[in-house]
Amino acid sequence: MTAGPASRLIGAGLIIWLYCAALLAESAPPRPNIVFILADDLGYGDIGANGSTLINTPNIDALASEGMRLSSFYAPANVCTPSRAGFLTGRQPVRMGLAKDVIRPGSTHGLPATETTLATLLRGAGYRTAMIGKWHLGNQAPHWPTSHGFDEFLGVPYSNDMSPFPLYRDEEVIDASVDQTTLTARYTEEAVALIEESGDRPFFLYLAHTFPHIPLFSGPPFRGQSGAGLYGDTVETIDWSVGQLIDALTRSGQRDNTLIVFTSDNGPWFEGSAGVSRDRKGGTWDGAYRVPFVAYWPSGLPRGQLSDEPVSGLDLLPTLARLAGAETDHLTLDGRDIWPVLSQGAPTPHDELLFFNEDQIAAVRSGDWRLVLRGYYKIYEVPLGDLGYPLLFNLASDPGENYSLAPDQPDEVARLLAIVAQARKQLAVPPPPPFPPAPPRTD
Repeated sequence: MTAGPASRLIGAGLIIWLYCAALLAESAPPRPNIVFILADDLGYGDIGANGSTLINTPNIDALASEGMRLSSFYAPANVCTPSRAGFLTGRQPVRMGLAKDVIRPGSTHGLPATETTLATLLRGAGYRTAMIGKWHLGNQAPHWPTSHGFDEFLGVPYSNDMSPFPLYRDEEVIDASVDQTTLTARYTEEAVALIEESGDRPFFLYLAHTFPHIPLFSGPPFRGQSGAGLYGDTVETIDWSVGQLIDALTRSGQRDNTLIVFTSDNGPWFEGSAGVSRDRKGGTWDGAYRVPFVAYWPSGLPRGQLSDEPVSGLDLLPTLARLAGAETDHLTLDGRDIWPVLSQGAPTPHDELLFFNEDQIAAVRSGDWRLVLRGYYKIYEVPLGDLGYPLLFNLASDPGENYSLAPDQPDEVARLLAIVAQARKQLAVPPPPPFPPAPPRTD
């Protein structure tokens, strides 16, 4: 029986479709390995790519010059625990009870079992998942890294100013009081080994450095080499670590198809540079949240790009999940997929970004405008918005947030206040504490 014209057309169309699909499959890069490097308390201005002249960071700078650098990337929070929760879940920490303060050695709470982490998603998509470094999302078994999607863990449970300070492998203590001068090197050795033994299976490595959080430690050959004192020495050690990972990826033939993301959990603390931004870790001004961000992927990202589009650490989960082929439709996320920003220089997907201080919205950014609603004076947190004195800044003309334009821009203030009111309702933000605080009891 001879096929008719319609059948021949359908057959030819199918052949063409299969041919085009094969070409697309050949041209599309495979799912990347993902290396997420998170520094602790590193300021925006503490790398050479962002203007540092006292701290030498050639490896991080090379990633920036060969990849994408974001100059308005914001950490999810202004201190460690909530920021790390936001990075790993793509959700505001206030949603999961982790917005207030940080987890301490005696704490029994942590990242809830109901939260889905980036590691859980990527492991479900076939990735090997490993965490090395500082966790700070819970010290008990239900809140441990290996309970939240990581196949393996080498690291410490919390910040290095807390005691005791043990080093763990998975759930077991392997060093009850780790020598902190060797900590970055030990993390790096473990990361290099993972890269070299990874084989054909894609991997997700979350490397969360302990430094430059204080107290600062640096061993030879880095001690005394920086023009920025011990703080700079610890940053230069981290830069060396980045170079070691790049070398391992090159030796193993995986460099071209590995996405490296480098950033910090919040702004600098008592040392370090926030660049032109105002304030530091724990504050409510721009410098408490704006942090370095570099993304590098030779086969997937253009070279030497810079974007000033405002985006958030909450955006990493949906973005990296997309690249890994992991489904996120079942999740309620506050982050957005920023792959178009990274790969094409597209505009931010956010109409506004919220900035929390503990469980209160302290500021909101929309475009170049940033409205500050809460600040500090001596021991008081001052609810500027509640007192009728919100401060409005234009980050394009005044990146240091020095001069408020609120009296001259009442419509912009009203628009941003409406955004905050809606966000408070949506996120079930609790009522603010009274101001001024009740005086201490003397009886």
